[in-house]
Amino acid sequence: MSIVLRDAAIIDGVSDRARPRTSVVIERDTIAEITGSGSIRRDDAQVIDLSGFTLLPGLIDAHAHLGLVYDFSAEGDPGSVSAAQIAGWTFENCELCLDAGFTTVRDMCGVDGGLVRAIESGAVRGPRVFPSAAAIVQTGGHGNISGPFCEANHFFALPGLVQMIAICDGPDAVRKQARLNFRRGATQLKAFVSGGVVSTTDRLEDTQLTIDELRAAVEEAAARDTYVSGHAHNVRSIRNGIEAGLACFEHGTMLDEATAKQMAKAGAALDPTIAVCHLMATEWKQWGLPESVVPRVAGCEAMMGDAVRMAEKAGVLMGSGSDLLGRRQNRRGLEIVLKGKLISPMRAIQCATMGNARIMRQEERLGSIEAGKLADVIAVKGDPLEEPELFDDPSRIVLVIKGGRIEKNTLV
Repeated sequence: MSIVLRDAAIIDGVSDRARPRTSVVIERDTIAEITGSGSIRRDDAQVIDLSGFTLLPGLIDAHAHLGLVYDFSAEGDPGSVSAAQIAGWTFENCELCLDAGFTTVRDMCGVDGGLVRAIESGAVRGPRVFPSAAAIVQTGGHGNISGPFCEANHFFALPGLVQMIAICDGPDAVRKQARLNFRRGATQLKAFVSGGVVSTTDRLEDTQLTIDELRAAVEEAAARDTYVSGHAHNVRSIRNGIEAGLACFEHGTMLDEATAKQMAKAGAALDPTIAVCHLMATEWKQWGLPESVVPRVAGCEAMMGDAVRMAEKAGVLMGSGSDLLGRRQNRRGLEIVLKGKLISPMRAIQCATMGNARIMRQEERLGSIEAGKLADVIAVKGDPLEEPELFDDPSRIVLVIKGGRIEKNTLV
């Protein structure tokens, strides 16, 4: 059966202006036709009247952690949480993600291809997932969360669902883990190339993994026609990553103008994560994080805001990521709200749709409302250009269609 979405205002993900009173025809899983009001006739179609609503491409979160739901504090032990709990909370996050209008996520360390299979089989209701599997981390680097005086590193690993990190020292270890990640369904790789906020034995200013180690990951990704993205807060780590061939950088907190220009010249993308900086200062307890993250995150939101403006000015391809952790991840749309205040609501929407699709090398299928693309669309109550705050309220997302299938409809 066809679906006709009638008389919506459309923000298509590529144009700089909304199109008033436009209708969209969906055939099976594909956008078949886009036309003006009143000109579509489909006798066998399901017609949904969207007069007074705004239709957008399905949102994309390019920095998700659907499966990182356990306790990250120094006192907590991820191994004390059962696999059943981890699975249940992960599946709940998948549903919350979809209901918030995010039809696609790039999971930037954690889940593997097992979750993809579960969603595609219909066993779990959730977004389209592009998993990175375990992040590649050096000994003592960001993500190496076991106590510094432990005899051996320990971390939660549940192949087929979630593993946060893999500790790799030397190019051969990186290469082996990259191959294992791809075997477990990774669609791209994630490497921690700087210190991080959720760390106890490094600084944001530290660089991590050598250029040779990073090149090993890049070579393995290239062999699969894909790429490596790097967690990077400081400019030295970004420059190391550019030299090694990384295609994308997460966070970019301490970006400067010279490095932004270098990124643009290299064709490297930036995926800012402002929401996590905003929320972590107040919600660290709910996320199971140690109190030590509070001073480490201080000032990060303001610095990342400056980085967004510099990247925009330099012409860097920019995406959008939430970086939410923990259980009940229900603030995914906040990233669009915050970025909209820095650049514009339209640009923030474009970053969360076509920008992310380009970063993920999925622009031929995802990221915009265009004929021939996958039918991932959402409808919102109101005008997101005038009221971008609606993205932070899942109840304002009234219709979610993923691949031509209606996943949420509160209009009936």
